[in-house]
Amino acid sequence: MGRLEGKRAIITGGGNGIGAAAALRFAEEGAKVAILEVKKDAGERSAAAVEAAGGECLFLECDITQPDALEATINKAVTHFGGLEILYNNAGGATAQDGSFLDVPLDEFWRTISVDLYGTFLASRFAVPHIRDAGGGSVINTSSIRAMKGTRGADAYTSAKGGVITLTKAMALQCAPMNIRVNAISPGAVLTERTRGFGMKGDDDRGNAVRPLRTGHPPEIAEMALFLASDEASLVNGAIIPVDSGACAF
Repeated sequence: MGRLEGKRAIITGGGNGIGAAAALRFAEEGAKVAILEVKKDAGERSAAAVEAAGGECLFLECDITQPDALEATINKAVTHFGGLEILYNNAGGATAQDGSFLDVPLDEFWRTISVDLYGTFLASRFAVPHIRDAGGGSVINTSSIRAMKGTRGADAYTSAKGGVITLTKAMALQCAPMNIRVNAISPGAVLTERTRGFGMKGDDDRGNAVRPLRTGHPPEIAEMALFLASDEASLVNGAIIPVDSGACAF
């Protein structure tokens, strides 16, 4: 029996990178997975990969910053699978327009807050009642190493991900009586389609303060999400867990 056998999961931003890796791992461990993704082609490819591996996956095109559309989409996924136990708030990220608080474009600041923080807030708002009705489960949020230590040059992203940390802790307290655990993963440098576009390299840049071991890869973050989604993490609540090659040690 798989570690998520019989469970139903929603993964936002499941079309690429960490979200796609998590969708595949969750399904491999027995979960039925709904991928919410704003990019249709990416969402369809990710869902097809899950199904090709023998999993059950539903792709739903959705912009997580739009409350009415997001609520309807989550309800559609819950109706399709007959319930919900797991929400992985993975969608988010920065763009090359991010920068110092002194000169980052204001629309970039609000774009990042809207996707990374507001989207997490909204998806949790609409999904948690369904998880409660199913008897409990797990919410996994996505923060960042940038929210856990001082960094330069991505202050919109840092602001949003710092908000995710405090939101996670507040949710953990409020959801515990519903038998729902709420935790956050704080990845460090991870080699994804998006970060490759920023010029990030692979394993040849180890040994520095950002990547003491090496650059991470999406499946490594997905394994932490799988643990938090599973009953193995039954006493883990309100935790902010870095998966960052040891960068937070500096």
